[in-house]
Amino acid sequence: MADVAEKAGVSRALVSIVFRDQPGASQETRERVLRVADEIGYRPDNAARLLARGRSRTLGVMFTAHHTFHADLLEGIYGEAERLGYDVLLSATAPGRGESKAVESLLGHRCEAVILLGTDAATADLDALGRRTVAVAVGRRVPGARLDSVHSAESKGIRQAMDHLVELGHRRIVHIDGGRGPGSAERRRAYRAAMRRHGLESELRVIPGDHTELSGIEAGQLLLAERDSGGRLPTAVLAGNDRCAMGLLMPLTRAGVEVPRDMSVVGYDDSHLSHLMPIGLTTVRQDAVLMAECAVRFAVERLDNEELEPREAVLDPKLVVRGTSGPAPDTAAG
Repeated sequence: MADVAEKAGVSRALVSIVFRDQPGASQETRERVLRVADEIGYRPDNAARLLARGRSRTLGVMFTAHHTFHADLLEGIYGEAERLGYDVLLSATAPGRGESKAVESLLGHRCEAVILLGTDAATADLDALGRRTVAVAVGRRVPGARLDSVHSAESKGIRQAMDHLVELGHRRIVHIDGGRGPGSAERRRAYRAAMRRHGLESELRVIPGDHTELSGIEAGQLLLAERDSGGRLPTAVLAGNDRCAMGLLMPLTRAGVEVPRDMSVVGYDDSHLSHLMPIGLTTVRQDAVLMAECAVRFAVERLDNEELEPREAVLDPKLVVRGTSGPAPDTAAG
């Protein structure tokens, strides 16, 4: 600012008035100051100015690298944050960089609140974080913790997927679960409940997994090895999420298993990649934009009133039928 003032031939106080767009400078002076600032490449440090007032107006977002649904959520977060006058700072989890380190990085950069996408931290840790700063968990229920949460009605989504498969004549329906991933426990319980409700308890099978493509690949290899040893393939697989479902399709395709003629595959999330595949993935849609908007609003509202009780937004999912689900093989043959 001193350099701008010297070159424009005005006081530093007047430069400050111009940059803050406050009254007290003529139009001619404003134009001269802004022209000089542009010539020497000066830009006001808005972050420093906000910090001087005790605010950063920045929301920190923890996400997982390479998680396609998190990318969809981030688009919504940026839009809503900008609408409410907040900036967004990202910090990713990755192999060797856990959630704690990602969150501490955000707090170290003076983020006023943190939004956690797909956290699998212990409830006690989330409660401690919520008491330390404003925090919102997206994609997971956190009953008893001092923070807000936004997630879909997992059981309702799984029920829609299972009803769809049973209506298509499927009985041998396997579930690849998501391990400790967000929403996995609810999806696993809902699958078991649906199998019992449809009288298919004897066919119930859960293959341990996680929310990655590798998990789907390994589950597919297991099912194919069992077939090669004389067993039968399931007629349908309900994957823990879209990434797992897309991984499953890889070994099936290489082995000549046609989807959905020989086996139907259903995912969960409706990430943007799910409808870019050659035949399109049947999946349960979570409204990423609405989830993101709810999370940002929760964070901003709590910044304005920290006395609010913890809130939980539960959004309705919707089954999206595409090309990877069809009639069960024996039904089609009949």
